[in-house]
Amino acid sequence: MGGFLGYLHVNFFSSCAVILSLFSGISFSSDTLNSTQSLGINQTLVSSNQVFELGFFNSTSSSRGYLGIWYKNIPERTIVWVANRDTPLENSNATLKIGDRANLVLLDPAGNSLWSSNQSESAPSNPVLKLLDSGNLVIKEASETDDSDNFPWQSFGFPTDTLLPGMKLGWDFGKGIEWRITSWKSENDPSSGDYSFRMERQGIPEAFLYDKGDKTFRTGPWNGIRFGGLPVLTSEAVVQDTLVQNSDEVYYTPSSVLTGNQSVLTRLVINWTGDVQRFVRAQGSQSWNMIWSAPQDRCDKYFQCGPYGICDSNSFPVCKCFQSFSPKNQNEWNLRVFTDGCARSTGLDCPTDKFLQLQHVELPESVNAFVNNSMSLSECEDMCRKNCSCSAYANVNVINGGTGCVIWTEDPKDMRQFSEGGQDVFVRVAASVVTDPGSASGKKKNTGMIIGITMGAIIIVLGLIMFLLWKRKSNILKRRAEQIGGFGTSQDILLVSRNTENSGDTNMDDLELPLFDFNTITLATDNFSGANKLGEGGFGSVYRGRLFEGHDIAVKRLSKASGQGIEEFKNEVKLIVKLQHRNLVRMFGCCIENEEKMLVYEYMENKSLDFFLFDREKCSLLDWQLRFDIICGIARGLLYLHQDSRLRIIHRDLKASNILLDKEMNPKISDFGMARIFGNDQTVAKTIRVVGTYGYMSPEYALDGLFSIKSDVFSFGVLVLEIISGKKNRGFYYSDELNLLGHSWKLWNEGRALELVDPSFGNSYSSSEALRCIKVGLICVQERPEDRPTMSSVVLMLSSENASIPQPKNPGFVARTHTDTSSSTQQEESYSVNQVTVTVVDAR
Repeated sequence: MGGFLGYLHVNFFSSCAVILSLFSGISFSSDTLNSTQSLGINQTLVSSNQVFELGFFNSTSSSRGYLGIWYKNIPERTIVWVANRDTPLENSNATLKIGDRANLVLLDPAGNSLWSSNQSESAPSNPVLKLLDSGNLVIKEASETDDSDNFPWQSFGFPTDTLLPGMKLGWDFGKGIEWRITSWKSENDPSSGDYSFRMERQGIPEAFLYDKGDKTFRTGPWNGIRFGGLPVLTSEAVVQDTLVQNSDEVYYTPSSVLTGNQSVLTRLVINWTGDVQRFVRAQGSQSWNMIWSAPQDRCDKYFQCGPYGICDSNSFPVCKCFQSFSPKNQNEWNLRVFTDGCARSTGLDCPTDKFLQLQHVELPESVNAFVNNSMSLSECEDMCRKNCSCSAYANVNVINGGTGCVIWTEDPKDMRQFSEGGQDVFVRVAASVVTDPGSASGKKKNTGMIIGITMGAIIIVLGLIMFLLWKRKSNILKRRAEQIGGFGTSQDILLVSRNTENSGDTNMDDLELPLFDFNTITLATDNFSGANKLGEGGFGSVYRGRLFEGHDIAVKRLSKASGQGIEEFKNEVKLIVKLQHRNLVRMFGCCIENEEKMLVYEYMENKSLDFFLFDREKCSLLDWQLRFDIICGIARGLLYLHQDSRLRIIHRDLKASNILLDKEMNPKISDFGMARIFGNDQTVAKTIRVVGTYGYMSPEYALDGLFSIKSDVFSFGVLVLEIISGKKNRGFYYSDELNLLGHSWKLWNEGRALELVDPSFGNSYSSSEALRCIKVGLICVQERPEDRPTMSSVVLMLSSENASIPQPKNPGFVARTHTDTSSSTQQEESYSVNQVTVTVVDAR
């Protein structure tokens, strides 16, 4: 009897614990769920050391529910795994249980299955579900240890968009299983998107980024330490990833990351925009730190330079041919279309062929290559020399001075040049091309040494002469700058030497850009016919054209009457040829002939943003999702200019008419005539020549001529508010006192911010996204530059619904005190900035 009462006593309290856990809306105290328990909508499992949490969440763009895993103690919810990503819960009332076959099941209130996982390989007799501190959700035997590598079922076997340390990317050949990660469909939709990151199962192991079925980026082959095409991380971040390759499987596993002696959180994720990114987060840190991202520049684009072409992001053009090779299609090459690659200029004669040594390169794609990990490089060379189909060879690994052999029998493709690191590749060429075979034996000849010493001496002498000439020119330009009073900093003097500010110098010999002849442009634009005219700006007109090859182009023709056009023309050419990003307009070349100066761009089918945004009829074509994507695209392009490009660029004229839209309505920042280069350690510059478009100009720039990345941020904030509202900041007045910034600030403070949203949306927009964008826009247009965020913070705030956004303060330029309605090309207006009034002139 006592035993029976004791049994009732224990089970009564156990039952109470279960009931409380089901209805209290709090987390389980345990990290484990047994076969008799269930997990409700408002409950979570938490790993033993409070690292990860499992529970239900809803998509912010819909009411659909999902079961997922996220980091426990990070304020902004960062989801790393989703169970039912492609079968969401339409009814929010569901429970998670261990099924009869020791699998996971989601049940509705009637007990019907809404989703289930794969059946366990071998069903445990006493199964439990446990969330481990690694982020792995496992079904295991209750008595089994947590460090097993053979769980009957585990979430690590079914990754979604994130790789955590211990997860696999690759193949199990025996079971025919592939581990890959696939992007979310959109920022707020966890269902499977278009992008996937996958390991290639043949050749040297390497991973590819796919857009649907098309390869868009590859990591480079595994070199024994890491993927050869990914950046080498700084010494502060120690990453020791793992690659396993045998007859049964091949897979890559990201490791934990060490910063100093401290282990930090790390994750590798493929986001919905098609970027693969690696993040780390130290204990106590307020944000994630991205340590690499790809694709990042033009050389990351798969097959950018075609067969026998090599991509170098530090040169212009980015693609070049090997020695004794030339572009296969020169016309395409001139238009910066390199995919046809290069062809041999000198034919081969197999018995006498030699090998050209290319150093510090990313190995070509190796999917169809011959690989032998036990051969030496000299043996590899002998095999390649005897096989007339062999086009190139190299070591497989960089460890121990280089080991293994890889031989290509197809044309080498998708190669990249590095300034350091990389590997050596030996390419088959005719014997006449190289005097030294450049073979693996590394034999040197005295004649080569003599030539090298002689050339070195010549280079030193020529370098000294060029330095003296440059020094003399710099002094002259410095005196000239002082005489014209144009600049006040050393950086500005450097810009004088680049731009010959106010000098009228039209010498363009130093431009590394293809030159189109005037007749070609005339024919392409039908003699600059009015029917082909796309628009007109302060420095000339823009025309549509079509080259003989069928390529559509946009031609910016500099007005001969423009007194300032030469400077902006040269500045735009010199900057844009160095910038490559999906959200920046692409330049094909220029024309300098018959007193004409023209820039040739890629043609943008949908003109500029203002063409749609400020037109009552056309604005309805820009639905909410499209406008949100445009805002995010502009932010990414501006982030590239400020932080990710080799040059730090301040645009200084960001506005709706300078945002071009391609055929898919992707935004591209254009018009770099006003842009300026900043040094890595430079934060602000000053000029007495204030240029730009009023309505988009920051207060410190309009008032004091001070410009920085924060003045671009101000312009971006204005643009965000214009995109959301469909109204111009300059020209829209809610009352006699307020422009768009003032009106937005007033609505925000009154809790009526959504009244700013363009009424053409109706109810077809995300109110949470709209509020987030309005708030981001307002913090970008704050009066004080130091209060405005950087573009890296802006991108984070736009991309994450859980990102912390500070409360905005007073914006700049909110009051309109006077307007001269003269029809003159120069319009004078006065603005008030917190009791300070400034008169400005817009001559654009």
